[in-house]
Amino acid sequence: MLSKRALNLKPSPTLQLVVRAKELAAKGNDVISLSVGEPDWQTYEAPTAAGIKAIKEGFSKYTAANGIPELREAIVQQLKKEHNFDYTANQVTVGTGAKFVLFAAFQMICDEHDEVIIPSPYWVSYPVMVELASGKPITVECGKDVNFKITPQKLEAAITNKTKAFVFSSPSNPTGLAYTKDELKALAEVFKKHPKIVIITDDIYNHLMLNGQIIAPHILEIAPELKSRTLIVNGVSKSYAMTGWRIGWAVGPTELIKAISDYQSQATSSASSISQKAALEAIKNCDADIVKSNKLLLERLTNALTAFEKIPLVKASKPDGAFYIWLDITKTFGKKFEDTTIQNSRDFAGILLDKYFVATVPGLEFGTEGYIRISFAIETPRMMEAIHRIEKLISKLS
Repeated sequence: MLSKRALNLKPSPTLQLVVRAKELAAKGNDVISLSVGEPDWQTYEAPTAAGIKAIKEGFSKYTAANGIPELREAIVQQLKKEHNFDYTANQVTVGTGAKFVLFAAFQMICDEHDEVIIPSPYWVSYPVMVELASGKPITVECGKDVNFKITPQKLEAAITNKTKAFVFSSPSNPTGLAYTKDELKALAEVFKKHPKIVIITDDIYNHLMLNGQIIAPHILEIAPELKSRTLIVNGVSKSYAMTGWRIGWAVGPTELIKAISDYQSQATSSASSISQKAALEAIKNCDADIVKSNKLLLERLTNALTAFEKIPLVKASKPDGAFYIWLDITKTFGKKFEDTTIQNSRDFAGILLDKYFVATVPGLEFGTEGYIRISFAIETPRMMEAIHRIEKLISKLS
């Protein structure tokens, strides 16, 4: 009954962990989830009120496949204000979450066997999305020695005559590290030599900055000449705490944007009309809310990093943004917990969840072994309890 595509499809490992954590909680266990990539606070008041107003006013019909005009115009104005980019509303398409927009983009970019370069560690869905578009993900290992970011040398070495696209996020999921202007400039010099490569920037965390910057640097600020082949993807999920509203967008070359919009028209018709009204209000009126959220995240991060410093065998990397800690657990490999020898990050995360009821995501799922991803978008007392449980696990290793 099933196609080869269905048989080879890999489910989202992060969502699988959510299910496992809920199963343990249903049995009465006090489970602390550090695995989900979403803020723990509620959607801000302004977009919430706008969504309710849209419902009450009956704004509940189909919209254009590429989104309501006023939302697309607000996205254009935001890019102008924050980066001084010049786009028009017809260079914007709005979809049911940035994740689906990325999925649609790969469908419209890739032909069979086209290669897409993905720096590792990467967001878990990138390679699968490329495979579902009949493309070939080319993962480039970017380890601790290069601060988990792709270098121009590694990028150049990965490019072949089959390379169609390059995708990356900054700040990164899972590391929270952001590319500097100098790093982006060096990458841009490589792209200039390869004019057929489409550059996809996943900017979903670019407002959640914890290093003193207001917004993450963008490659088009450094190299505006790449604009004709760069696709900017973003959404309201992370920065505006609107994961369940499912609104994302792409901004880029008119031809590609039209193709993505047409694909969406066949796949989802349009994004939720009500959510679009809420997203419009978020973009226009929630800058101050984001500042407050970033302050809260920084306080939580500082507390967490201080606690991790006291635990042997693990080391936490300080992120530039987002809400993830990339925890080095390589020193636990080869050690025993009861009758189990920890051989990889799945072993460590599995023991931590099953025995101590703390859910994290193994680094293997992000293409890089030796780490686990921890979300600190959780109230500090619960985070401290989770770290205490990690410390208890470490103390039991032999």
